[in-house]
Amino acid sequence: MTRTPLRLAVIIASTRQGRFAPTVAHWFTRTAEQRADLDIDVIDLAEHPLAHLGEEATPEQARHHAALTPRLAAADAFVVITPEYNHSFPAALKNAIDLHRNEWHAKPVGFVSYGGLGGGLRAVEQLRLVFAELHAATVRDTVSFHNVWSLFDQDGEPLDATIQNGAAKGMLDQLTWWAHALRNARTTHPYNA
Repeated sequence: MTRTPLRLAVIIASTRQGRFAPTVAHWFTRTAEQRADLDIDVIDLAEHPLAHLGEEATPEQARHHAALTPRLAAADAFVVITPEYNHSFPAALKNAIDLHRNEWHAKPVGFVSYGGLGGGLRAVEQLRLVFAELHAATVRDTVSFHNVWSLFDQDGEPLDATIQNGAAKGMLDQLTWWAHALRNARTTHPYNA
């Protein structure tokens, strides 16, 4: 039985100048694109400056919001690529999450995190709480890079590619299982939060 590929939105959470996020995101996206069961949509929050929740949007911010919302709504699943800032995740990510609600409902979320000694895992643990409030299902397995700045070669490949590719495969296997199950459930019985 041939299934329609799942639409996976890969969200790059860091918007900082000089960020390491593109290196991690390019590796992960290349890895995910090898799967025939996924249609990838990369959403870089640095390219979508949004108004802060509760503030009036400028015309440019309103255009970015209008462009972002249908992409999130169309996704069957999400992977958030996030650094860890002071034991948490970036403010731009929280703002993008808070400006949307129904777009996350009854969809699975996976994580690729990076940082220093903690590898971004404390940011992931906080994100699990946030997404639970939005009726999203986070998958258990994650991909994390501890002391990330020394873990990639000059071509943007992880030095421990076998381990990280295996971690990505495991996380994506869980994510696609949940994505199929939840897409089928949303089709047969729309989700009401």
